Amino acid sequence: MLPVLDLAADPATLRPALRAAAHSVGFFYLVGHGVPEAEISGILALAREFFALPAAAKAEISQLESPQFRGYSRLGGELTNGAVDWREQVDIGPERPVIPGASGYLRLQGPNLWPSALPAFRPAFERWDALLSAVGLRLLRHWSVSLGAAESHFDAAFARDPATLIKVVRYPGSAENPQGVGAHKDSGVLTLLLVEPGSRGLQVEGEDGSWIDADPLPGAFIVNIGELLEVATGGYLRATRHRVLAPAPGTDRISIPYFLNPALDARVPVITLPPELAAHSRGVEADPDNPIFGTYGANAWKSRTRAHPDVALRHHGIREDATRTQGTP
Repeated sequence: MLPVLDLAADPATLRPALRAAAHSVGFFYLVGHGVPEAEISGILALAREFFALPAAAKAEISQLESPQFRGYSRLGGELTNGAVDWREQVDIGPERPVIPGASGYLRLQGPNLWPSALPAFRPAFERWDALLSAVGLRLLRHWSVSLGAAESHFDAAFARDPATLIKVVRYPGSAENPQGVGAHKDSGVLTLLLVEPGSRGLQVEGEDGSWIDADPLPGAFIVNIGELLEVATGGYLRATRHRVLAPAPGTDRISIPYFLNPALDARVPVITLPPELAAHSRGVEADPDNPIFGTYGANAWKSRTRAHPDVALRHHGIREDATRTQGTP
């Protein structure tokens, strides 16, 4: 089982446990986070309401209409490692104006697409963004101290226009496609995942290459670090591959990951580790099929253009075989 950490615990207890969990498996359960149960149950219920809407109401906010890769993706509308993920979802980012004359990853900034049939959707998810951003920043401050840096080490990267991302996801049961989401690493800093109680499917890759089930724990978020925290610590903290198996036929699963990211043009500041920690750093993983860029927007652009080649081609003129070299604005 993954470690269980309490954000309300004494920092002297929490910080070394937080460092150890992120250094080893890279995933853990977080309790004591302070997000009210009413907010958690309400956001899951609202997700269910959205996916129960008629197809036309969901298609009203089709991601194909968004150069910012926002809005609704139909079943089979996203890829991981070139294979089809069996899920439908809504992508929500910060509500900001388009940057005039922007190119490359700066084109990810812009408006969301909101369903007119569900007016409660927008205010609820904007509130969710604020709640989870606060939790994520608390975690980062604890991590900073545990790694020998000032508590405020990461603050500046998130002080201006953080490019957070929320995915509201439904995995329907499938007898034909077992891939809910293919094996991957997250491209940002850290992820806070809310999953419906009683559902299964998330698996985390162990150091020996085996897959560890990460079933939901009541009242807890599942937390994992992304590629940029690996970069910031020289590989002492390692982003971990994970995947989601499709549910059994006749069932489905709601999942709401929240990705805490800095501004699109921000570089997450590197921590100079104390010698006793630096001795155990593994370096940033070098994978020619998955280059890790130091600037968040370049990493996000890589991820979005690969996952949604139809949007990349329609709005940005990028063909699928070119997405592996995209990174700079």
